[in-house]
Amino acid sequence: MTELPTTTRQIQLASRPDGWPTPENFHLVEVDLPELRDGQILVENHHMSVDPYMRGRMNDTKSYAASYQIDEPLDGAAVGRVIASKSDDVPVGATVLHGFGWREHAVVTATTTRQVDPSLASESAYLGALGMTGLTAYVGLIYAGQFREGDVVFVSGAAGAVGSIVGQIAKASGAGRVIGSAGSAEKVARLKELGFDEAFNYHDGDITEQLQKAAPEGIDVYFDNVGGDHLEAALSTLNVHGRVAMCGAISQYNATEPVCAPRNLSVAIGKLLNIRGFLVGEFPDKAEEFADKMSGWLADETVTFDETFRHGLENAPQAFIDLLRGANTGKMIVTL
Repeated sequence: MTELPTTTRQIQLASRPDGWPTPENFHLVEVDLPELRDGQILVENHHMSVDPYMRGRMNDTKSYAASYQIDEPLDGAAVGRVIASKSDDVPVGATVLHGFGWREHAVVTATTTRQVDPSLASESAYLGALGMTGLTAYVGLIYAGQFREGDVVFVSGAAGAVGSIVGQIAKASGAGRVIGSAGSAEKVARLKELGFDEAFNYHDGDITEQLQKAAPEGIDVYFDNVGGDHLEAALSTLNVHGRVAMCGAISQYNATEPVCAPRNLSVAIGKLLNIRGFLVGEFPDKAEEFADKMSGWLADETVTFDETFRHGLENAPQAFIDLLRGANTGKMIVTL
């Protein structure tokens, strides 16, 4: 019988970032593992997710997700194997998805986990295309963005975890044209391999000009992962009754000064635009619908996904910093 660990390593927030996070904002510590109580399980984490939204949680501000606390472990999605259990429902050996990443082992209440089948897809896929990432892409486009067959869709941050899935879902759902922006020639090439009709490097020139060249007849839906100048370009290019699904604003997460709102916001009036922020937690009733569709799309390779792996818990902070700087293609995963 394998002896169970009594301690584990975790990443804690050492200080709140001022602007861009640095490695000094994190520290790696070893802590004791508590004994399991009834209904709890001990999970050996195999993979953890780092995501842009975590940057906001490092600030001491009120938001939709609780702020991380100084000298306390960060958290986020993780997947791993149950190595001890005091739950009748989740046995030892099960693979589970849960919310206690940024650590090598986690004591978790069994009812807050979801068992997944690693024989159907890789464990890491449940953090990406088959998990919250994929669900965010699906509900954001279909429900927040009110997608309709034939729509011209523009996705910013399109080579990222969510954006790359959005574009493929749009194509699979009958979009007339799908356009993506990304930050390098290599990422632009990858988007075209994924089925995007057009893509451009936002470093290559004025974003509005590039978008309007790619969509000479305008766009109907903008899936916003970036905010700022991308949102301004989309507002200029949207057709009457266009829709904006606001998922993220990574261009301003690390700003130290107030960011100017889009200078052309007033065009929303005359164009009768619907601009809607959304959170994936609004749509729990769509999870089964999403899972059914995504399973089929992945099975017939209508949708494929990219992952960028970093290895070792000690490298999680740098993986997160690199994510904010666009070093990933697809989902950024830390393997533990």
